[in-house]
Amino acid sequence: MIYYKTNEEIELLRISNLLVSATLAEVASHIKPGATTNQLDKIAEAFIRDNGGVPAFKGYKGFPFTCCMSINEAVVHGFANDVPLKDGDIVSIDTGVVKNGYVGDSAYTFAIGEIAEEIKNLLKVTKESLYKGIEKATVGNRIGDISWAIQEHTEKKHGYGVVRELTGHGVGKSLHEDPEVPNYGRRGNGLKLQDGLVIAIEPMINLGNKEIFVADDDWTIVTQDGKVSAHFEHSIVVRKNKADILSSFVDIEKAEKDNVHLFSN
Repeated sequence: MIYYKTNEEIELLRISNLLVSATLAEVASHIKPGATTNQLDKIAEAFIRDNGGVPAFKGYKGFPFTCCMSINEAVVHGFANDVPLKDGDIVSIDTGVVKNGYVGDSAYTFAIGEIAEEIKNLLKVTKESLYKGIEKATVGNRIGDISWAIQEHTEKKHGYGVVRELTGHGVGKSLHEDPEVPNYGRRGNGLKLQDGLVIAIEPMINLGNKEIFVADDDWTIVTQDGKVSAHFEHSIVVRKNKADILSSFVDIEKAEKDNVHLFSN
């Protein structure tokens, strides 16, 4: 069942999503070599609660943390831990909030210190592919147009692996609503997009091949070849001429530039 949102609901969703973005920016200001993802997860939870939200991920189907903290070859759903981050790592942080009964959901991949050139390029291309997908999220297009734009830029143009088993999704009063939004597909296929559809678009792109497996914790998704993976996500509204992006990377990118321990373009 697909629920199209009213303008009033969309503004409530915007509030939730901007809180997610502010949370990721707050976390970004604390990332440094020696910090642990457990410490960062606690910072995120405190920030969300201090700003009138509730962590959407914590307790969701038993997930025990506020954020998915996915380091290097972890694609998504990584557990926070007490292993210190080190120079050269990348960490994808995905989090969500519930505020006023509506969910915000966004993700960003951070590079700690100096990373290899090929990994810099993976992050750059993955973030670009997110916006290429968003460009297709307009009334009259189809889900497959979003999927194709992401796959074309990452897999066809740059030779990266596009994860097949995990997708974007609808978002609203629930964290995961219909429809699914794959990161691969054919133009002209799938659901026809209508005004007021709110979806989370989230490319999960591997430096190597597309194959993944589930780690022993039954949550963390890891690349089969051990190469790193990048993840960027925005929640957006389908509109007539141009999608409306509800989350924002502006403050995250500012925090990234201000933090001497983070690589930023």
